[in-house]
Amino acid sequence: MNKKRKIYIGFMCGAMIVCTALTAALVLFLMGYVLINGIPNISWELLSTKPSYLTERIGILPDILNTVYIVLATLVIVLPLGVGAAIYLTEYAKNKKLVAMIEYAAETLSGIPSIIYGLAGMLLFSNNFGTSLLAGALTLVIMNLPTVMRTTQESLKTVPQSYREGAFGLGAGKWRVIRTVVLPGCVDGVITGCILSVGRILGESAALLFTAGFAHALNGIFTGLTSPGATLTVALYVYAKEEGEFGVAFAIAAILMILTLLINLSATLVGKYFAKRRNV
Repeated sequence: MNKKRKIYIGFMCGAMIVCTALTAALVLFLMGYVLINGIPNISWELLSTKPSYLTERIGILPDILNTVYIVLATLVIVLPLGVGAAIYLTEYAKNKKLVAMIEYAAETLSGIPSIIYGLAGMLLFSNNFGTSLLAGALTLVIMNLPTVMRTTQESLKTVPQSYREGAFGLGAGKWRVIRTVVLPGCVDGVITGCILSVGRILGESAALLFTAGFAHALNGIFTGLTSPGATLTVALYVYAKEEGEFGVAFAIAAILMILTLLINLSATLVGKYFAKRRNV
């Protein structure tokens, strides 16, 4: 190896180390800055009460419940649609060109800015159901459907074809093979897609600003879905931008960051658990 080659390799290795160190430092700085400023502002009163302008009390309990409501409503709709579409495209569809077009459209939808989804949701859902958590949930269904569908598709493709052929050879029908052989073999991918969708729902704000509103009212799940309401991300925007309560905004940011870390950790652990179980 000549001298110039050694210098080039050394320079590239050094550049990659510097890039990695800068990326890690930036991520750690951002996480540390949010947590250091946010955790001291988290209190039981903040988490367990609703805001009151008469007593100048600030609470995020309605925002927490609204976040739970919108996550549940979105998952109830998007999981059957996404998993069902993935099963059809992978196991039943014969027209490969049509499948390729749908996959390309799904990948394109995944890259569209969320504020465009918010505008479309406002025109399609808010005008029909009013500004409400239901309109926000339906908008999030459209946003997360490509993710769930593509994740499930790729997971279905990892199941060996020999499993299907063996089940068919024993006389099992198409649906029975899918239900008893294919789906159990790819359940880790389905669950991972579900968990990642929850993470995206938790972090969404632009689309919900158009469709779900800013209200901090404390409602039950059915009343809440038909009423306007702010999720944690929207509440963060309101407290930071409109009311100047940066302590509360940092507290909400810390809560969201911790939830995101837990969700990503859960996705990793679930994937490893089912992969280990499948290899046993």
